[in-house]
Amino acid sequence: MLSKQLHDALNAQINAEFWSAYLYLSMSMDAEAKGLKGVANWFYIQFQEEQAHARIFMNYLLSRGAEVKLAPIAEVRTSWDSPLQLFEETLAHEQKVTAMIHNLAAIAAEDKDYASSNMLVWFIDEQIEEEENARGMISAFEAIEGNKFGLYMLDKELAARTYTVPSPLAKNE
Repeated sequence: MLSKQLHDALNAQINAEFWSAYLYLSMSMDAEAKGLKGVANWFYIQFQEEQAHARIFMNYLLSRGAEVKLAPIAEVRTSWDSPLQLFEETLAHEQKVTAMIHNLAAIAAEDKDYASSNMLVWFIDEQIEEEENARGMISAFEAIEGNKFGLYMLDKELAARTYTVPSPLAKNE
């Protein structure tokens, strides 16, 4: 049985994951409007991943006999000055999400809730990847700053990114 503190924190995380999805959808739409189809694709994939993360948390709560409480999604920003700014905000956001996941892990550890601790290991690993990807994109956009051909080539490369169902959901697909 989940403690009330962990149950509430997991429901808050579901809301945060949906907010993240909404943020990345907004970033995708901004990039698309500016003719950066590859950047738009990269953020649309992020949108899909964040929705999947929320589903993983919801499935977990349901598997533990706990109620999923969906809350309203707060407004997100809708415009950025450059792709570099998009990815800098992405890194800052992912670092906040990492702190939230670590908080969940701390609560689970305090509760001696080994099942929840085990489930959260996937998210801890995922956050390492999310931050690393954002840092890589920042480096790439810094390297081509002011170079229109470089932007064109990087945008083409990002258009090739595809969505992969996360492993905790793959068994249900």
